[in-house]
Amino acid sequence: YVNGVKLDKTLAVTSKYSYVDTGWIAGAKTHHFYDNARLLLGRNVQAGDKIAVEAANVQVTVDVADFEQVAAAAAQPAGSVSVTSKGADPSGQGDSTQAFRDAINAAQGGVVWIPPGDYRLTSSLGGVQNVTLQGAGSWYSVVHSSSFINQGSSAGNVHLKDFAVIGEVTERNDSSPDNFVNGSLGPNSSVSGMWIQHLKCGLWLTGTNDNLVVENNRILDTTADGLNLNGNAKGVKVRGNFLRNQGDDSLAMWSLNAPDSNSSFENNTISQPNLANGIAIYGGTDITVRNNLISDTNALGSGIAISNQKFMDPFNPLAGTITVAGNTLVRTGAINPNWGHPMGALRVDSYDSAINATVNITDTTITDSPYSAFEFVSGGGTGNPVRNVTVNGATVKNTGTVVVQAETQGAATFRNVTATGVGVAGIYNCPYPANSGSFALTDGGGNSGWNTTWSDCSSWPQPGQGNPDPDPNRNLAKGRPATATGSQDVYTPGKAVDGDANSYWESANNAFPQSLTVDLGSSQSVRRLVLKLPPSSAWGARTQTVAVLGSGDGSTYTTVAGAQGYRFDPAT
Repeated sequence: YVNGVKLDKTLAVTSKYSYVDTGWIAGAKTHHFYDNARLLLGRNVQAGDKIAVEAANVQVTVDVADFEQVAAAAAQPAGSVSVTSKGADPSGQGDSTQAFRDAINAAQGGVVWIPPGDYRLTSSLGGVQNVTLQGAGSWYSVVHSSSFINQGSSAGNVHLKDFAVIGEVTERNDSSPDNFVNGSLGPNSSVSGMWIQHLKCGLWLTGTNDNLVVENNRILDTTADGLNLNGNAKGVKVRGNFLRNQGDDSLAMWSLNAPDSNSSFENNTISQPNLANGIAIYGGTDITVRNNLISDTNALGSGIAISNQKFMDPFNPLAGTITVAGNTLVRTGAINPNWGHPMGALRVDSYDSAINATVNITDTTITDSPYSAFEFVSGGGTGNPVRNVTVNGATVKNTGTVVVQAETQGAATFRNVTATGVGVAGIYNCPYPANSGSFALTDGGGNSGWNTTWSDCSSWPQPGQGNPDPDPNRNLAKGRPATATGSQDVYTPGKAVDGDANSYWESANNAFPQSLTVDLGSSQSVRRLVLKLPPSSAWGARTQTVAVLGSGDGSTYTTVAGAQGYRFDPAT
């Protein structure tokens, strides 16, 4: 429905992809996915319009809805070879695999055109090189395949753009290439404007992929990684992509066999990796992770992991300069059930070997981490050192436990790191394993809000342990002295805090702003301000703009909650 008008549109939903069993991964559990379903409304909607959905004979939970303006279908490029000219079936009924292969062979050095329609491929494409595969747009040209390109090598110059590849993968089988791209696209290739969904991995890249650009794609509902640069990637740029609902790392570089080098993950948006990290850098030389937004990690992972976890040999540890800049992490970090304690929102991990690269972490925003903000650990339990780390410029808000979780030997310098709403203490500095060496935190200046240390290394602090939630029935203001900028008749400031719902303060002259001040008598930890209206017979519903200021001395005030319009309805 749009603004109450029922559309002749049905959004197909299914639980087919909703559970993935990865019990053979240590510490992993069966994962529940919110499956992404898509629909063209066929009309424009404006900000403020009301969209509603109604389920027929099935229980549906809607987690989030995204809206976008979809451009018109693109026209066929001149000189291109259409897959339909080679016998592809746009109805999706026939097998179009051979038609795609024939079009690729015929279009060498040129463009294979995928017109609007649904195309079914029953086996993967190989030998793809020196060609562009282009669709009319990812909402129009749709390929149904659970393994689109599978090739160990390519001469390169492959460009995949503006179509969708949607698979039928419902499990994770690491011995099967159930990926959009498995292997190599070759040097100087690109992937752009794609919609990639219901596959094991989006892109599992091995071999040569130098100077590859992966940009402005959606990668949704994969049972493993969204993208993994699996060694020997040089000059790869992964930027402007949207990834949601991965079953492993959303974006990863893994320097197996040879180092990934001079490559970057920039300006990507990542939401809900159900297992592992939002972004993971496992080894490599001169790597950049910049201006990414990552939210809602689930199990066994951080928002960003900079790690020497090798998984297998030959592995190439971190080297050169690792730049982690301008990233925003929201509700990231999770309990690691193998360790029995948390992984931080941003983790630097000398898992299998010491970190000797220069790691520069700058201009980071970490909000609502359920546990810690920055973690330094040797996750393999061998106490390898973490060295040469600088954290310069960070805003940390509302961590569940600590700002810095240091668990291995090494050192880091912190500058201009400010924290508010710290759940327990500023620092947890306890070696893992015990007696494996200390971690030195150097105060480079400009730090605030996290100068306390958790003292008991025999236990891990629980979220909010140092600052428990207040009793919701406790009224700190009741009966305390109250003053105001003005009052009307008998509606004096003290009436606001007398505990009587039928009395209230009313400001004078209908002029704004007006303020009411309550002296709590001592410094208090306040997390909620509740305003109760008189009964509805006395007051009608209204919207009022309210700001909250706080002071420890009654003279210098800081903003606790900025001015915002709130809807007050006595009936509710």
